[in-house]
Amino acid sequence: MHLPSRRAGVRLTLLYGALLVASGAVLLALTYLLVLRFPADRVLVDGAEAGMGAGTDASTGRTGGGFPGVRSAVRSGDVFALLQEQAARQHADQLRELLVQSGVALTVMLVVSAVLGRLVARRVLRPLRTMTGTVQRISAHTLHERLAVQGPADELKEFADTVDGLLGRLEAALQSHRRFVADAAHALRAPLTLEHTLLRETLTDRDATAETFRASSERLLEISQRQARLLESLLALAGSHRGLVHREELDLALLAEWALHVARPDSERHGLSVSAAVAPAPVTGDPALVQRLVSCLVDNAVGHNRPGGRVEITTAVRDGHAVVSVANTGDPVAPEQVNRLFEPFRGARRTADDGHAGLGLAIVHAIALAHDAVISARARPDGGLAVEVAFPKRMVRNGDPRKGADDIGQLDKGTGPH
Repeated sequence: MHLPSRRAGVRLTLLYGALLVASGAVLLALTYLLVLRFPADRVLVDGAEAGMGAGTDASTGRTGGGFPGVRSAVRSGDVFALLQEQAARQHADQLRELLVQSGVALTVMLVVSAVLGRLVARRVLRPLRTMTGTVQRISAHTLHERLAVQGPADELKEFADTVDGLLGRLEAALQSHRRFVADAAHALRAPLTLEHTLLRETLTDRDATAETFRASSERLLEISQRQARLLESLLALAGSHRGLVHREELDLALLAEWALHVARPDSERHGLSVSAAVAPAPVTGDPALVQRLVSCLVDNAVGHNRPGGRVEITTAVRDGHAVVSVANTGDPVAPEQVNRLFEPFRGARRTADDGHAGLGLAIVHAIALAHDAVISARARPDGGLAVEVAFPKRMVRNGDPRKGADDIGQLDKGTGPH
């Protein structure tokens, strides 16, 4: 039956009312069946025997009191049949009366069950209405509010606690988004301001020469390249949050070798000692994103280092997980600040102002999240950071596990370290 209203209160009222009416109908039906099964002739014989016992004197054997002439009536077949027929009619009348009264009682029960069903439904839905009203009042400016339902640990409290947890995650995500937008705007505004200043100085300088214009143009080109790298990193971060488009078989060892090759000029310029212990570590993932993850780890280790420091990179398979770990020397990092390094624009101070905006570890975190990988990071006692990314277990397929990364040079070279 299609109900005109889909409100939960109406449905619960009908459900509770139907249950009460059904229970009452079953009870009345059982009562009627029990009365129907009771034999009418048993009432007649018991009554006759009771009458005989009551009208007979045990000492004299004479009949007195009770019903006179009962013994003769019982012995008479015609009178007995007449009384039996009368008892049957009386029993049938009683059954009809019981059926009518049962119908009246069931009708009254229908009304009572509707009222009780409505009251119970309102009682049950009252906490949900309260929670719904609170959630409807919560907006982007009041995400700090919570349902905070008190009471026993039942299904409603569990639901309210789940909603509170969701609101907490939304609040944290919104705050992170606002902070990210503010930091990105600041990172983009600074080079724009510098470009504007250089252009104004060049145009207002009456003694400017071709060399002056050339020097200004070179600086503007460098600033433009930094902005391009920042925008590329922002796009990579956004693409990582969207998830995986496709998956291929890769080898972290080849990706690590490629990342070290790209970072070699910077490491040599700062006199860094690079130690690599790469073993085959097959994974299944997005080639460009996994390459960006490894490149960002290496770039972070090279950039956040001290002159003459060390960089250590390892790839291996551990407990069925493909693992890549990168460690470096550098400035001491407080253990409580390690997790903050994976937030956008929260990178530590680099060895040189090379235009990196502090998005490397944030990109690593986003890519690892997209691949269901686990990141563990710790501050080294002598300074620097050790980061390890463990990819989930994969099915080992027949063939070369390094397939899919053999042509690593053909990957987008724009996905190098930033």
